[in-house]
Amino acid sequence: MKILLLHNRYQIPGGEDVVAQAEKTLLEDNGHSVAWLEVNNDDITGIWSQIKTAANTIYSYSSKKQVSEIIASFHPDIVHIHNFFPLLSPAVYDACQEAGIPVVQTLHNYRLLCPNAEFFRDGGVCEDCLGKVIPLPGVIHSCYRGNRAATAAVAAMLSFHRIRGTWRDRVNSYIALNEFAREKFIAGGLPPDKIVVKPNFLHPDPGVGTGTGGYGLFVGRISQEKGLDTLIAAWKHLGGKTPLKIVGDGPQAFRVAEVVKDLPGIELLGRLSQKEVLDLMKEALVLIFPSLWYEGFPMTIVEAYAVGVPVIASQIGSLSSLMDSYRTGIHFRPGDAEDLAAKVEWTLSHPAELSQMRRNARAEFEGKYTAKANYQKLIEIYQEMMA
Repeated sequence: MKILLLHNRYQIPGGEDVVAQAEKTLLEDNGHSVAWLEVNNDDITGIWSQIKTAANTIYSYSSKKQVSEIIASFHPDIVHIHNFFPLLSPAVYDACQEAGIPVVQTLHNYRLLCPNAEFFRDGGVCEDCLGKVIPLPGVIHSCYRGNRAATAAVAAMLSFHRIRGTWRDRVNSYIALNEFAREKFIAGGLPPDKIVVKPNFLHPDPGVGTGTGGYGLFVGRISQEKGLDTLIAAWKHLGGKTPLKIVGDGPQAFRVAEVVKDLPGIELLGRLSQKEVLDLMKEALVLIFPSLWYEGFPMTIVEAYAVGVPVIASQIGSLSSLMDSYRTGIHFRPGDAEDLAAKVEWTLSHPAELSQMRRNARAEFEGKYTAKANYQKLIEIYQEMMA
């Protein structure tokens, strides 16, 4: 099979970039011919470039021309788009439709429904723009990068393509990463019969750890929506009963460092390599995931399952469907530090149950999140589109 993959890389590398590259490698390793077009937001420099990008976000004729030329020379069977925002733009769908090539779009975030792609504003979940043809609340609140003009450009793109029917008519299949996301996209107006669920995967298999380190572990972006305030408050309630290691960087890293500097048992490790993270996970008692927003598909949870670490996570958004409470981990009420502390204490006082959770977490990985399972599902989606 010949597959053309399209991806717009953000300035700050993220999980979408890792997943797009991993699927490219997966397809190549299984004998498929893959063409890869990736553009990078690092190319957006200077005021004129920013103004041009704002206009092209709605419809980039240059991107359409570029994709049309690749289609004409490569003759793909499928075009799979990971991220089109902002440089590729939805114009690439027209290039595919005009050439008669079926399109699959992976929904890595909520960009088609929300200007900031997160459903998160002022410290909490916000769905004010969900289902609206014109996402005016997002513009009013400057939800994209805190900039009203930039948000207006995103809102114009969303409105134009909703009215035009782009999301309905020019995409053959959407890949949602979990059932929660699928239901949210249906509520936002995408055709239910076009949305399939396929989770991300982890490769290579890192192997199972021992969990003998006795510490809780947080891995993620140090920012408001990730719930660090809840996490730190919970550890204050615990009073040093178990250590906590925090891995990551982000806009609130300095503030968090100031808050925890006098708290015993909390260690800030900064940004680490994936290998270093996995080594820490293998020895962790539990992974803590205290997010305040819906999340997309956090690969950190898949990594935890792979090494056999149970997860204590907020019962919110995709985290509700990615984890079975008291089987592969435990849910707690979002933003409730006392409830989180209570769940950590439960794991400390129930070692036998925690050991079973470790085995369950590993089984969850083997059943759903391996490269083999992902490849089988991805090819089924492609074949269905070509039938």
